[in-house]
Amino acid sequence: MLSRSAERLYWLARYLERTENIARLVSVHMNLLMDLPKGVEMGWRQLILISASEQEFYEKNNVANERNITRFLLADASHSGSLFSSLSAARENIRTSRELLPDEAWEQVNEMYLFAKNNLETVVNRRQRVLFLNEILKGCQRFTGLLSGYMSHNHPYRFILLGRNIERADMTSRILDLASLLLSESRSDEMRQYETILWMNVLKALNALLMYRQQIRSRVKGDDVLNFLLLDANLPRSVGCCIAEMSLCISKLPNNDGLPLKLAELDAYVQDIDTRQTTQDQLRSILDGLQNKLGELHSQIADNWFLTATEE
Repeated sequence: MLSRSAERLYWLARYLERTENIARLVSVHMNLLMDLPKGVEMGWRQLILISASEQEFYEKNNVANERNITRFLLADASHSGSLFSSLSAARENIRTSRELLPDEAWEQVNEMYLFAKNNLETVVNRRQRVLFLNEILKGCQRFTGLLSGYMSHNHPYRFILLGRNIERADMTSRILDLASLLLSESRSDEMRQYETILWMNVLKALNALLMYRQQIRSRVKGDDVLNFLLLDANLPRSVGCCIAEMSLCISKLPNNDGLPLKLAELDAYVQDIDTRQTTQDQLRSILDGLQNKLGELHSQIADNWFLTATEE
């Protein structure tokens, strides 16, 4: 397949995964804040920390309140990391790759885009925002299921899986990076009192609460959650499972020079993480290193298979 086509499919998957992740984060965060009493140091600002967009947000807004942050994360077309920008980019990538995908895939993404475009103003209202986010989540899940059931699992499909899993691993690492703040010894007594609710929120953000209960069979604890989301080989949103999926895809793609070794190094880095033997600062440093390694993996994928500007 053409290098440009591979790149478009890779980014289609990344942007749609990002769209779903943003919708899930905002939806779960709304539910969390309704469960916590006022005074617990957990607010809307946490969401812009996860997306590493705090500086850009404050360039456009003076106050980090619910209205401003949800509009920024969901509806701001000038913010490249917003839900609408991600969905728009996904639509453009699939529009130019329609010959490689089932017709229903284009229809699904286009319908999602038109729905989002026509309902952007509703995100400032909490009740309407819930309906908006639920529709986006259903659309992303329909798209994933549609490709799994309709599309040949060949090279184009493998580039989609590659993009989806690297984006998914990055988001999981960012959520865990923020969650590691809950391990801080300086956290308040009130934060400690509601710590279980906060860790349950982390699991819900990755749609992993039920699987955690089935696997761990004990109350929700920070170390167990971190290890589950980093290392579990069977959970689709765990970092370890994402790396395994990427390794399988890359092993079946041609001209994968050096990439299997890169994935093996990344997997070894993750497997060596022991949340029970690290301080909060050490864990945050390890997770920052993981995000950097995922960025390096992306760069190597791009260098290996995608056209550079000079080659074009």
